[in-house]
Amino acid sequence: FWSRWAHDPRTTASQDDYVRDCRTGKLPQVSWLIPSYTNGLDEHPPADVTVGMRLQQEMITALRTSPLWSHSAFLLTYDEHGGFYDHVVPPTVDQNGYGLRVPALVISPYARQGYIDHQVLSFDAYLKFIEDDFLNSQRIDPQSDGRPDPRPTVREEVPILGDLAQDFDFNQTPRPPLILSTHP
Repeated sequence: FWSRWAHDPRTTASQDDYVRDCRTGKLPQVSWLIPSYTNGLDEHPPADVTVGMRLQQEMITALRTSPLWSHSAFLLTYDEHGGFYDHVVPPTVDQNGYGLRVPALVISPYARQGYIDHQVLSFDAYLKFIEDDFLNSQRIDPQSDGRPDPRPTVREEVPILGDLAQDFDFNQTPRPPLILSTHP
């Protein structure tokens, strides 16, 4: 799914565009922030991870201080596990399978406080969450939507895939933003 969305101008923006759109309350309903490999912001070796962490905090703070905060979610994930051993064998869903577990955070005024999600999730869960919220649970299918997709299946329909909606409590009073320093 990455190749389908990563370079689409309707769904991606520079960090400056993102911050500006947060400030003006004009952020698109779905945005992907993709740190650059060329400027050391991606936290991959030999980059300084504190630089990437600072960028994350700046982007999260931009949303938390925006007029959009009260109805937003910032879903932060990594594309790799960080090189540490994982004792859990990834589940098999198709010939590509799932990879090793990676950390992810749900940051929202409606996120369940202190909640640790034990569901089987993958990057497909983000797409499923978006499809459920914005497309009335209709799945974007590579056979019919006109975008190339190397996945062998529409993985949003894989029975073991969890639901990110469980990470939220939309009945709770929205929590105010917690603003953290980008230079602690």
